[in-house]
Amino acid sequence: MADSLTIKRSITVRAVVTPRWKEDAERELSNAIANSDAQLAQLEQEGQQLVEAIRSQSANPLDPRVQEQVGSVQEQVAAKRAELEEQKRQLLEQQRQVRELEMEQVVEQGQLESFTDVRVGDNLVEKLQVAVLVRDGVIEAIEGG
Repeated sequence: MADSLTIKRSITVRAVVTPRWKEDAERELSNAIANSDAQLAQLEQEGQQLVEAIRSQSANPLDPRVQEQVGSVQEQVAAKRAELEEQKRQLLEQQRQVRELEMEQVVEQGQLESFTDVRVGDNLVEKLQVAVLVRDGVIEAIEGG
């Protein structure tokens, strides 16, 4: 029987809201929103080109098979559009939330993984509950563990 073991654990990264943090978060979200808009525009353009290609390659654009192909493309474009619009809606919501944050507020920013040694007699819950507090990228505190 072993008395110790190395395990992987998740570490919560918490950030202190500062002017710099807010500016960085806003910029990231604005870039992601602009990227969503570009993806939507590209999707519409590619969908339109595909429909035009299907119609131009057919002797009879009113042929039911052609209409079926066009309909299928349009359905796929609509599904992808809905997905992209939902992503954009979520980004806009995150942007709104970031704007409402107050300075010095602590927010969860993500997860990291690390390894830790556990021994017989250790409190596993305490070993797994670890967080790092960061201010403008600099670790201010390591909590728990």
